[in-house]
Amino acid sequence: MNRRATAALVLLVLVVVPVFLVGVGTAAPSARAASTSSSVTGSMSGPTVVATGSTNLYHISGWGGPAVASNGSLAGTITYYVTLVASNLTGVSYTPLRDNFTTNSSLRGNLTVGTATEPVLIEVMVSSVLNGKNDSTNFTYSVSVVAPYVISAKIVNTSSATVAGFAVLVLLDGSVVGTVNVTTISPGGSFLVSFEYATLGLSSGSHTFSLSLVAEHGLVRFANGQTVYSETIYIAGAAPNYTVWYVAGIVAFFGAIFIFATRVAARRRGATRR
Repeated sequence: MNRRATAALVLLVLVVVPVFLVGVGTAAPSARAASTSSSVTGSMSGPTVVATGSTNLYHISGWGGPAVASNGSLAGTITYYVTLVASNLTGVSYTPLRDNFTTNSSLRGNLTVGTATEPVLIEVMVSSVLNGKNDSTNFTYSVSVVAPYVISAKIVNTSSATVAGFAVLVLLDGSVVGTVNVTTISPGGSFLVSFEYATLGLSSGSHTFSLSLVAEHGLVRFANGQTVYSETIYIAGAAPNYTVWYVAGIVAFFGAIFIFATRVAARRRGATRR
């Protein structure tokens, strides 16, 4: 092989090898991106203030991690686990304590609380597993258990017809805060409705709870013969703080003594000079 042929061969190798290396460098990141999964996420929704002895509905969401394929479908297992923390767990439970997600949607659960007024902390772990790979996330949800305000009344059917089920509106100071479902009432029959209103506190002053049948068909009445039943409660304000007045009185008292003592001393000095 002559020198010209050898030089041409070397030049060809120098051109081809960089091109091959560039191709390898650009292909590797795309392969890694195809196998990368999103991180696990989770959340919870539901009431943050509940009445003692009640059962309330909650929703837990969870998705992502190795169990989710690159096209968004579920390829592995995603599970949530619930742990409850409270100073008194008597009568406190969450059902179910664990469940598997089959789609990217929330799962329903019920929190039942006891008679103790206390905060309850719901600790949730969402775990995503596929072929030995495991990723998870943890979060908490705080719920306050309080003694509720309760309004109750009897509904009577004074007509000769059977009344189908309906809803009674519950109002607080004129605003709707809930409903109570009433089942079928036979002619001459009655139904006792009761509503529990859970809150961290009402402002001081008067507040009126009302049960309303105004939107109904007129076949039923409350036991008082009216279509509206109301109860008014009074919330006392905070006790006045007299600390400022106590301090002002003490300052004024000692100020008066100081002025009196100063005048007496001045009179004595004047008498000595004479």
